[in-house]
Amino acid sequence: MSVRSPNLYSWFSSNPTTTKPPILAVSGGAISSVACNAARKSSKSVHDLPANTAGTGIRCCPCCFPRRHCLGAVIATCLSPPILPSSASDGDSTPQNPISMLNRIHPPRPDWYEEFYASAMDKTMKPYEAEIAGYKSQLFANLIGKADKILEIGIGTGPNLKYYADCPGVEVFGVDPNRKMEKYAVAAAEAAGLPLSNFRFEQAVAEALPLNDASVDVVVGTLVLCSVEDVDQALQEVKRVLKPGGLYIFVEHVAAKDGTILRFLQGILDPLQQTLADRCHLTRNTATNIAGAGFAGVDVNHANLSTASLINPHVYGIAYK
Repeated sequence: MSVRSPNLYSWFSSNPTTTKPPILAVSGGAISSVACNAARKSSKSVHDLPANTAGTGIRCCPCCFPRRHCLGAVIATCLSPPILPSSASDGDSTPQNPISMLNRIHPPRPDWYEEFYASAMDKTMKPYEAEIAGYKSQLFANLIGKADKILEIGIGTGPNLKYYADCPGVEVFGVDPNRKMEKYAVAAAEAAGLPLSNFRFEQAVAEALPLNDASVDVVVGTLVLCSVEDVDQALQEVKRVLKPGGLYIFVEHVAAKDGTILRFLQGILDPLQQTLADRCHLTRNTATNIAGAGFAGVDVNHANLSTASLINPHVYGIAYK
C-alpha cells in the first residue's frame, strides 16, 4: 500500500526533477512529442483514430463504455441510498478547501458500499478495457509527450496507468472521491511497473484539487466530467494545476444531437441515471465546456459506440494550456 502524504500540496515539490517541462511541437493541432514505450510502438496521431464528427452513427473509437455510468452496469449503486441529482454551483472561482469540498460533494458512505463499488468496477470493466486498449494506446502515445508529473482525476481502479506509468522517472498523483479505489489503483501501478514511491493517491473531487498551481505536466481525465458537480470549476482546477504548455487528456460521453430519439430518451432517463449511477449526467455537452474553458488550444474527436447504448456520443482528445 502506498504511503499517503500528510501534505499533498508539497508532494510534487518534494520530489523535484531536473528535466524541464516537455516542449510540445504542434503541427495542425496535433502534438508530436512522444514518450514511453507505448509511444515508441505507434507513429499514429490522434487524428489517425477512427472518428465520426458528423454524428452519423458510424462505429468509431470504442473508448467510452462508462466506468460508472451505464444504468445496467452499476449494480453496486442500487445497494446504496439514492444520490439525488446535484444542482449547479454559483460559479464562484475562488479556490475551495479540498476536504470541505469532498465532504460536501461526496459525503462519507459506508465502507462496505465503497468497497463493493470499487470491487465491482475493477471486475466488470475488464472486458471494456480489453476492447479499447489499442485505441487508448494510440491516444496516450501521441498526447503525453515527455511528462515528468501526471495527475489523473477520477483515477478509479487505475485502468489508464499502464499507458503512461512506464515513462522513465514519471511521478503520478491520482485523485478519486471513493477512498476504496486506492488499493486497486496501487495494484494497477505496481502491475504497470510504476515504483510506489512515485505514486500517490488522495481522496478528493475534481472541483478542489489538493495540488499547487502549475505543478503537473499532464492531467488525465476519462469519463469524469459527466459526474462532477460543477464541470466549469473542475476544468478551471485542471488549468490551475497544469504547467504552461501542459496537456489535458480527456474522454467523455456527451448528449446526443438535439431532435434525435436518443436525445429524447436521454432527457427522460437523465434524473434516474443521476440517482443510480453516481451522479452521472446523460445530457451534458462537455465538449462545449472544454472549448470554452480558456485553453490555448483544443483538439476534439467524436465517436459513436455500438456498445454504449444510451451513453453516446463521445468526445475525446487533448487541450493544451
